[in-house]
Amino acid sequence: MIIRVWIRCLLSVCLAAVLLLGSPAIAQANPDSGVLAKAVQSIEELDSMRSGLASYLETDPEQPTAETMKKVCKPVGMKAQQLSQENGWQVKQISNKYRNPAHAPDGPASRKALARFERDAELMGFWQAETLGEQAGTRYYRRIDVEASCLACHGGRAGRPEFVKNNYPEDLAYNFKEGDLRGMYSVFMPEMQAALQDALTQS
Repeated sequence: MIIRVWIRCLLSVCLAAVLLLGSPAIAQANPDSGVLAKAVQSIEELDSMRSGLASYLETDPEQPTAETMKKVCKPVGMKAQQLSQENGWQVKQISNKYRNPAHAPDGPASRKALARFERDAELMGFWQAETLGEQAGTRYYRRIDVEASCLACHGGRAGRPEFVKNNYPEDLAYNFKEGDLRGMYSVFMPEMQAALQDALTQS
C-alpha cells in the first residue's frame, strides 16, 4: 500500500510537469502554474484515497451494504467538498454511467471530456479554458478507471448490492469491467480576478 501511494504521488508530480510544460494554452488560460500543480496533486491524493478505501472490497466475501458506502464513498465526497471550500474550486466526479444524478455531465464541455477519455485510454488528464455557468476559468479533468475493487458495487446489474437496487432506482453505474473508464474528476478554478470580485460583492 505504501509503495502504491508513493507511486501515485510520483505520477502526480510527473503529470503536473507534463501538463504545465507541454501545453502553452495552459499558461494562457491561467498564469498561476502553482494553482494548477496544486489541483493535480490534490486530485491524485483524492484518487489514492478512493482506491485505498475500496481496496478491501476486492477480497471481502460479504456483499457491500449502506455502511460500506459510508466508509468508502462518503469520505471521498467529503474530501472533494473540502477541496472546493478551501481553494475556491468546484471539485466533483462526473460519469455518463452515474449512480448519483449529481454526477451526471453538467454540460457539453464535460460530455466532450468524457468522450475524449473514451477515445484515448492513455490520456490521464488535461486542462482547458472553460466557462461554467457564467463564470470563466480553467478546468482540469482527470480520468477514473475501474479497479477490481469497484466491481463489488459496479459489476453486473443483477449482482448489485441490495441497498443500491433499493436506493438508486435509476442507477446507470453497472456492467463495468476492470480497466473500463468509470468517469472523471473535474476541478473548475475560476479566474482569480472573477473570484476576488465575487468575494468583494458578497462581503
